[in-house]
Amino acid sequence: DLAIDVPGHGKVVVDIGYGGTFYAFLSAEQLGLDVCSSKTKDLVSAASTVTEAVKKQFKLHHPESEDLAFLYGTILTDGKDAFSEEPTTNICVFADEQVDRSPTGSGVTARIALQYHKGLIQLDQTRTFRSSTTGSMFTGKAVKATKFGDYNAVIVEVSGEAFYTGTATFTVEEEDPLKYGFLFK
Repeated sequence: DLAIDVPGHGKVVVDIGYGGTFYAFLSAEQLGLDVCSSKTKDLVSAASTVTEAVKKQFKLHHPESEDLAFLYGTILTDGKDAFSEEPTTNICVFADEQVDRSPTGSGVTARIALQYHKGLIQLDQTRTFRSSTTGSMFTGKAVKATKFGDYNAVIVEVSGEAFYTGTATFTVEEEDPLKYGFLFK
């Protein structure tokens, strides 16, 4: 429930969650958009604006490593965070305005943790998450409450389906002087 001033959109309320990386979460409706029917380019632009606004207005902390204390992106949702058998839809915009083809494993982990800590789901209640761009589905559930540093945390299980898209073969020639890599001095 962090109030952020987002250029072009005014004050919005975001949640910040960690599931392997930090994301800002908010319903697309707060930005005048619909995660299921708005143009992807409009969702990407709005999410990127939120990411930049959060970075400027809020300092993240990680209990073990400050190198991990950065906002990776913004996940716009359909706002359906309370437990339901029906899937909830989101789009994950991360890094340099990239869009995940899936609901995002680390994003689902963070979103489940937020829903659990807000009392919207209970341990072992499985939620289904749908990508607004591809329709792919993941499920997630909180399985155990715990602590991480001074923070309340939850262990989350995420499952989904993926397919191989290619393979690579690396060849090392014995006479290659850099076959084991190199270090800068």
